[in-house]
Amino acid sequence: MTEQTRQPEQKTEPTAGLVPPQDRPDDGRPALSVPSVPPVPSAPPKDRRALRAVLRWTAAVVVFAAVGAGTGYGITHMERGDLPGLATESDGRWEYPTLAGPPLPSGSPGPFELDNRAGAHHADLRALLLPAPKGATEDKALRGTDGWLATKDFLEEYESKADRSKCGKQLKEHGLRHIAARGWTTQDGTHTRIYLLQFHTASLVDHLVGRWLAASGGPAFQVRGAPVSVYDEEFPPRAEIDGIVYSVYAEAKPYGAEQVRQAYLSAGDTLAVVLQTRKGTAPAVPFQQTVILQSELLA
Repeated sequence: MTEQTRQPEQKTEPTAGLVPPQDRPDDGRPALSVPSVPPVPSAPPKDRRALRAVLRWTAAVVVFAAVGAGTGYGITHMERGDLPGLATESDGRWEYPTLAGPPLPSGSPGPFELDNRAGAHHADLRALLLPAPKGATEDKALRGTDGWLATKDFLEEYESKADRSKCGKQLKEHGLRHIAARGWTTQDGTHTRIYLLQFHTASLVDHLVGRWLAASGGPAFQVRGAPVSVYDEEFPPRAEIDGIVYSVYAEAKPYGAEQVRQAYLSAGDTLAVVLQTRKGTAPAVPFQQTVILQSELLA
């Protein structure tokens, strides 16, 4: 072998962000060398073929041992999110930039710490929005004014005037403070919208979600283009974060012009609403990835 095989680095979330591959820097570790095979004494002609076979197998074992040792060293020195499979294009996952939540104000607890009974997010809510993935076109209309979206613009996601009125009334009665939003469209036509609605306490969010916004049978308010939504059985429970309550739905067949996926995340004093639509069928993988990464930023 004239070249060493380079291990691909992958993307990772906040604890395992998703970034484009980069070359691993030289750590000063000595290169692995393949020991030479000792000379073999001459043999009678009839034994030469057997002898050559032995030499080939010996060389193969030595080479594979050297490559295996290098691979093992590379894996043990990777961060958790660097392992292959966390951000491959083959399964439909998107390439997100490195994720890092904003620093908390000095002395402020995280939303799920014991001494934070209100479940308050002390960091700027606008900085907790998931960034758009690589190659996506951002929806500038969702930026709002100074990064805050008007409630009426959020309510436009719902189909009927009655639902918009009822939902708006409940948001007001539960003390909605403000909404931060971000949206984008990827090259395959998938349109994503994320809304972070912040209230005064976690108990207000829990009441709103449990009674008005989400239920096991389906969302209380009909999103545009999704007349019938059912609980999403494909969403992996093992990916859920402790402290966050997930209500995840998918539009039931037959779809209209496009399929709609939606998730409501109760995370302390903040309700995250994730909507994803695509003509034909909305793939499950990028939706799950988006929901998981957004919940990571809110944890």
